[in-house]
Amino acid sequence: MADGHDLRPDCRVAYLVSEFPAVSHTFIARELDALRARGVDVVTMSIRKTPADQLLSDADRRAAEETFSVFPLQRARFVAAHVRAAMTRPRRYLATLRLALDMSAGGMRAHLWQLFYFGESILVWSECRQRDVRHLHAHFANVASAVALLAAEFGRHDGFRWSFTMHGYTEFDEVRRYALAEKARRAAFVACISDFCRAQLLKLVEPDWWDKLVVVRCGLDPNELRSLPERTRTSPAPSSSTPLRLLFVGRLVSEKGVLILLRALAELRRRGVEVDAVLVGDGPERGEFEQAGRRLGLAKQLTFTGALTGARLAPLYRQADVFCLPSFAEGLPVVLMEAMANELPVITSRIAGIGELVDDGANGQLLPPGRDDVIADALERLAADPELRARWGRAGRERVLRDYDVGRSAALLESLFTSRGAGASGRAVAGRAGTGHGPQQQETVDWSA
Repeated sequence: MADGHDLRPDCRVAYLVSEFPAVSHTFIARELDALRARGVDVVTMSIRKTPADQLLSDADRRAAEETFSVFPLQRARFVAAHVRAAMTRPRRYLATLRLALDMSAGGMRAHLWQLFYFGESILVWSECRQRDVRHLHAHFANVASAVALLAAEFGRHDGFRWSFTMHGYTEFDEVRRYALAEKARRAAFVACISDFCRAQLLKLVEPDWWDKLVVVRCGLDPNELRSLPERTRTSPAPSSSTPLRLLFVGRLVSEKGVLILLRALAELRRRGVEVDAVLVGDGPERGEFEQAGRRLGLAKQLTFTGALTGARLAPLYRQADVFCLPSFAEGLPVVLMEAMANELPVITSRIAGIGELVDDGANGQLLPPGRDDVIADALERLAADPELRARWGRAGRERVLRDYDVGRSAALLESLFTSRGAGASGRAVAGRAGTGHGPQQQETVDWSA
């Protein structure tokens, strides 16, 4: 039993993330809860242990206690795992090391990182073996997926498999560095968070591999959404005494378009449209953005809260009039789903998979990235039209409830784990090691080998 649910021993999965739990990974926690509610036995693993000061809730602290972390490294455990692996399966050990180096993007630094990934993968394999887990699922195509691939490769004759959720956008800018094509070929399946994301992978691999690429959308818990109080007020058009209340949630880094948002707010101020903005999040450029706000004369209109989650963030969604995320690069932000679920009209960029969530002119507005002038125009329009804000807000909530239900996503993941990985029993099908080109040649693998 876990969290009151009966777990299925035939469907056991290890989730591997570069850092878990994390402020920006609440969607993974929701996914885990939904999988466990369906009886999937999930253990959590993290490459790095989350610092205590970044565990912002009791749920985060419980998750951290239950999560196995590679770092900080327990040297005795690490050495024992490698000695066991090298002594019992020397050929597989060397073949996996060779694969790690072959997947390098080139150069001494990249080779060194691949050696690190190999070292970590043997420890992860050992931990999975002790827990009787034979399927690894990684979120993001970063270090976690590299380690999961190598751990599964070393253990493939024991029935190990792996899969990953592809988010983008960073990885699509450096496909060779992240070995996206090879990861897609070697994974049992790839859960793509949007059709756009899937299309980017379709470009990288041969058609024989396309059926591995499955759209599995991130989502919200519909039970939580239905319990949200309805918005009983329609805010009047803003005046000097009732400014438009704007909310931004995201990491305070340049690609989120924060400086563009600040410039748009300064333009609105020049037009006589008052806006109070709350910026939730933290990041390396927070100080620069705070200084920029002061230079633009916005100090009294801006509130930087730092990172918030859960109960501390929810009231801000309910108090705002509009949500703005003017990013330059994104996958498909869950914060947009959260804002829309709270009946907020959204102003955001026409990039990546965002258009699959936001219907321009129906539940929000999609704008060209980097244009503070058009953001100012869009916000001015919403500021003057409370009925439009309410209409877009209701439509956005309906869209999220209809298409972004984490329970449905968990059901699809469970099916994929069962049919292509974790649910296999007795004898499993593993991919042929080699170039990774063309269809997999199937071979039977005995679990007891």
